[in-house]
Amino acid sequence: MVKTLASLLDSSFSRIQFTPDLLPSDITGSSIYNMKEHAFQTLKGPIFTNVLLADEINRTPAKTQAALLEAMEEKQVTIQGETYALPDFFFVAATQNPIEFEGTYPLPEAQQDRFFFKLKIDFPNLAEETAVLQMIIEEQRNPQELSAMFTNETLAEVQKKIKEVHISNEIADYIIKIVRKTRELEHIQYGASTRAAIAIAKTAQAWAYLDNRDYITPDDVKVVSIPSLRHRIQLSPYAELEGSDIDETIQELVGSIAVPR
Repeated sequence: MVKTLASLLDSSFSRIQFTPDLLPSDITGSSIYNMKEHAFQTLKGPIFTNVLLADEINRTPAKTQAALLEAMEEKQVTIQGETYALPDFFFVAATQNPIEFEGTYPLPEAQQDRFFFKLKIDFPNLAEETAVLQMIIEEQRNPQELSAMFTNETLAEVQKKIKEVHISNEIADYIIKIVRKTRELEHIQYGASTRAAIAIAKTAQAWAYLDNRDYITPDDVKVVSIPSLRHRIQLSPYAELEGSDIDETIQELVGSIAVPR
């Protein structure tokens, strides 16, 4: 899915399979001594791309996971003291293995905070699963090349228009109240950071743009709140023992905040 997205955006794509023996330099790159030229040469790693898929990111230790922190936050990579800028259009999509937990390393809260969304992908229903099977069979018989829907220039223009979507003071206050509320409830052990408010605001702008509007409504905020917050807050142990669901908790929390008029 991520590779298809990169193709549609006319962007470069890299995939890294995270394993316990993966090293940070396998992601960022390294410097090697060139015997022929008698000088050190920098070999850039797969992180130098537009769209990066970190597959099964929880299968590698925290040291290697941390190799993504600088790139995700500052859009740059440091190799042997030298800093290299990443492309203007760069983002990371990661998957986690939800079944086998033996030999996995949960992402630190600081790194989870750098992801805008956490999406849950469940099994498809009967009709959808049948359609997927049929689609694969037909593609094997007659493979189709994907053509890009956006050029780099068009994508940059869309990003510019999204940033121009208006966020009123009332909506900004509404977003901050939602985030601060996550730090006040007893059944939430760890609340959301300021990054969560930024993520909600930016994704609400994109949602409004997709709806052909140049302003954000409270409904836009409600739509993006769950995927923006579900990986940024942690329920207390007693709430988990009682069977509380993180999505339902966020929905109730958002519903308890007065909607601006």
